[in-house]
Amino acid sequence: MTTAAPSEQWSPARVRRAHLTMRAAFAVHGAASGTFATRIPWIKDHLGLSAGTLGLALVCPAIGSSLLMPLAGRLMHRFGSRAALRLLLCLWCAALALPALAPGLPWLCLALLAFGASAGMADVVMNALGIAVEEHKGKSIMSGLHGMWSTGTLIGAAIGVPAVHAGLDGRVHLLLMAALLVTAALLITAHAPDTRPDAGEEAPPHFSLPPRAALVIGAIGFCGVFAEGGSSDWCAVYLRDIAHASPAVAALAYTAFSCTMAGSRLVGDVVVRRLGAVRTLRIGGAVSTLGGALVVASRHPGPAIAGFAMIGVGISVTVPLCFAAAGRRGPVPSQAIAGVATVTYTSGLVAPAAIGGIAAASSLTVSFALITVLTLGLVLGAGVVRPTPVLAKVSSPGPVPERAPAGTATE
Repeated sequence: MTTAAPSEQWSPARVRRAHLTMRAAFAVHGAASGTFATRIPWIKDHLGLSAGTLGLALVCPAIGSSLLMPLAGRLMHRFGSRAALRLLLCLWCAALALPALAPGLPWLCLALLAFGASAGMADVVMNALGIAVEEHKGKSIMSGLHGMWSTGTLIGAAIGVPAVHAGLDGRVHLLLMAALLVTAALLITAHAPDTRPDAGEEAPPHFSLPPRAALVIGAIGFCGVFAEGGSSDWCAVYLRDIAHASPAVAALAYTAFSCTMAGSRLVGDVVVRRLGAVRTLRIGGAVSTLGGALVVASRHPGPAIAGFAMIGVGISVTVPLCFAAAGRRGPVPSQAIAGVATVTYTSGLVAPAAIGGIAAASSLTVSFALITVLTLGLVLGAGVVRPTPVLAKVSSPGPVPERAPAGTATE
């Protein structure tokens, strides 16, 4: 288990500063993702790619993430968490410019592999540090951190859409944003916690199979991320083709889904502190299941948009709670987090294609019936995020202990 090098690093003032630092780091990571999403059509047109070829190229980020995420723990062990976060977050932001500079498909695939690898490794380090801060803060913060990531994606998209509308060249846009975000990352990570391994602790392996506990937690994360990826990519199409909405109204489905998910994550920690992790996930699964059923039953835009909003609310806490649970299982939190992240990234990769394949074989209604069934899995499997017996206690008022547990209600 890694701990802060000097004990005073976890004084109450430093814990507050570390929390603010991690909120900003998650927002920067999300802004890079949101910026890239606005330029995918430009990349397609710039390189003259077909929709199928672009779809294959967009598999590369998930492959890069899955292959190299296990290395994040090794970097944290060797250089400390602050240096690892600074390196990986800056690499992720700098890699934002690479896809726009690719002269052809092979180079685009290589750029996207590097893009995904840096994103995944930075994600592991951020979540490991977020869990460390949460434990020393003594209450749940992971949902809020992921809410800041969602907010960052909205900010990145909000900057990108006017740039696209103005006809700004994608290379100029992504280079400028990469420079801006790298600068922000350098400033932010200067204040990140610097955790170090305990004396005599062995370095994590370069590559290893995820712990069994991480796979079980990852299965629940898979359900949530499948619903997220399928809904975000196909909700507008569903509104147009099934609910007979106009293109402008169909676009509201994605807006409703994204905004409710971001807002729910930002307030999710309050719910987790009051109800506990298991009960929160179970209620969220029930809400998303009802939302999925409403989508499947809808033949008019209004109910369908409401259903997508409910899905966004319900699944919003899934990934934060799964990462938090993984970080408290086993002797190497970063290894467990990498295992859960690998499973959830795979879900995000599979979901859009699976929804499209099922829709081609039957209908989009059947596709979203599958999403509804998977969200029901959150209700049935919520127990996997239950805090371990040692970490289930709520810390008592007073000075922050060296390894205080995250204060959540017991189930």
